[in-house]
Amino acid sequence: MNTQPTLTKDGEETGTPGAPHSSDGLKAGLKNRHLSMIAIGGVIGAGLFVGSGSGIAAAGPAILLSYFLVGAMVVFVMRMLGEMAAARPSSGSFSAYADRALGRWAGFSIGWLYWFFWVVVLAVEATAGAKILEGWIPAVPQWGWALIVMVVLTATNLGSVASYGEFEFWFAGIKVVAIGAFVVIGMLAVFGVLPGSDNPGEGFAHLTDSGGFFPMGAGAVLTGVLMVVFSFMGSEIVTLAAGESEDPQKAVTKATNSVIWRIGVFYLGSIFIVLTLLPWNDKSIVEKGSYVAALDSIGIANAGQIMNVIVLTAVLSCLNSGLYTASRMAFSLGQRGDAPKAFAKVNKRGVPTAAILGSVVFGFVAVFFNYKWPDTVFAFLLNSSGAVALFVWLVICVTQLKMRGIIQRETPEKLVVKMWLFPYLTWATIGMIVFVLGYMLYDGGSAREQVVLSLLVAALVIAISLVRQKLGKGSAESEPQLDRV
Repeated sequence: MNTQPTLTKDGEETGTPGAPHSSDGLKAGLKNRHLSMIAIGGVIGAGLFVGSGSGIAAAGPAILLSYFLVGAMVVFVMRMLGEMAAARPSSGSFSAYADRALGRWAGFSIGWLYWFFWVVVLAVEATAGAKILEGWIPAVPQWGWALIVMVVLTATNLGSVASYGEFEFWFAGIKVVAIGAFVVIGMLAVFGVLPGSDNPGEGFAHLTDSGGFFPMGAGAVLTGVLMVVFSFMGSEIVTLAAGESEDPQKAVTKATNSVIWRIGVFYLGSIFIVLTLLPWNDKSIVEKGSYVAALDSIGIANAGQIMNVIVLTAVLSCLNSGLYTASRMAFSLGQRGDAPKAFAKVNKRGVPTAAILGSVVFGFVAVFFNYKWPDTVFAFLLNSSGAVALFVWLVICVTQLKMRGIIQRETPEKLVVKMWLFPYLTWATIGMIVFVLGYMLYDGGSAREQVVLSLLVAALVIAISLVRQKLGKGSAESEPQLDRV
């Protein structure tokens, strides 16, 4: 591909003296420790702490298989994305790759859908964090707390990419330490060797002593898949952030290679501990939450408040990353002529100010909808973005099928990360994702509504992209830049 100088603030070209910049004008301000923690924390969302109890109640111990299946799917998708990102780091990540491999309509569509997903997430997470904070300091109303956290994290992102990285380093660090401690302490309690534990230490007996491993039937595994799949969204953030690091290829390679143990420890490991500390049908798992119930069974004092602190950290981490991710996708779309040109401009600190503000404004509007019309307008926004995660993963798979050939022809020396058993495992992953989408339609209820509404929004965005292309807007003059120089 042709690489052209990118204009930054006041129309100056990048590459001016000072801190290193990427070829797209963004400042390479993320350190290795930032990228490492972003990669680790990216797979730990608030949904793991809050939503796992419902999954356990629906599938029993077999929920472990649900987490394993979804985890394997994410590992494969991340391997494919890692292959492309290591070869051609870009702030637009999979959107820029889809633009090159599948056509401008694909890059435009998946980029805007992904942006839409994250700005809605901003409202969800801001509201969740506000509820916890209001419980601690009721003098400040919930909407006030939502406003405060949004403003603070917006200011963080506007400061510099290093500010985002530093905040995420500590947010993710707290999550990692908390789950690591939970797994270690829980395992000791499982075998009855934790001093002072109130848990009887039944070993692995609880995996089968209440109706067997499949108490709700084998089909419940698929129901569990639908309930846990969206808690994995966010693992791809590191490939966007890598574009603002000093050695993106190394960062992406490291993150891709470590995704297996991250999912294994944080998801499978922690849920396994919950299921071995308590019978799956213990009412406290749903009433208190799986992690609080497990801590209570050990005899940890103030387990509920401890978990509130951890959940709040996870919420703030997701909010911080969501704003960063939405702004970088908007920036990339602006570069390619698929968004307002202002989104493609960066200030002297290498920060895309307009892209950040544009994203957070929509986030504020979504927060307002959540308070004013939670069951109508906001419910529509939430459901119409509900299946976007699966669309993104599907596009990554299809894109990788074509990008492999492009990379091999143009820069074979950069193919340092390779998808296993290509193309067979890629096609198998595509089949898994399509099956999950199909099962969501078959399952009915909120799952069907999410797929139908998300498909309608996707069809609308694709139609807009095709019309724009026919009218000659977003032409090849804004070709995406995928390489660092």
